[in-house]
Amino acid sequence: MQAVKSKDTKIELLLRKALWRKGHRYRKNYPDVVGKPDIAFPKYKLAVFCDSEFWHGYEWATRENDIKSNHRFWTNKIESNIKRDRFVNKSLEDSGWKVIRFWENDIYHDLEECVRRVSREIKAQRQEN
Repeated sequence: MQAVKSKDTKIELLLRKALWRKGHRYRKNYPDVVGKPDIAFPKYKLAVFCDSEFWHGYEWATRENDIKSNHRFWTNKIESNIKRDRFVNKSLEDSGWKVIRFWENDIYHDLEECVRRVSREIKAQRQEN
């Protein structure tokens, strides 16, 4: 697990570079709010997270049984990540932030749609302010 990156993962870099090319300026791993969003737009109170399928429990109800070795450890680890993600979402939303979470496959297979979704949210926030 030592080799697992928590910052600047491939999916984060892909999305950040695409957002930068579109002219969106952001903060990365923003420490001033709960959860340290991978990408944050503090001016618009928008937090973006790039979640890998394994670590964040994509389709967990069906994939939980795919884990063969050290099942209890990994189940506890991933389920605690899922709970933490829910807590972070609620905390940010309660403090007025909009949260967007992208799965790894969303970023790899439809990067442009991810960028459009972020752009739409920024535009909506601009109109509100």
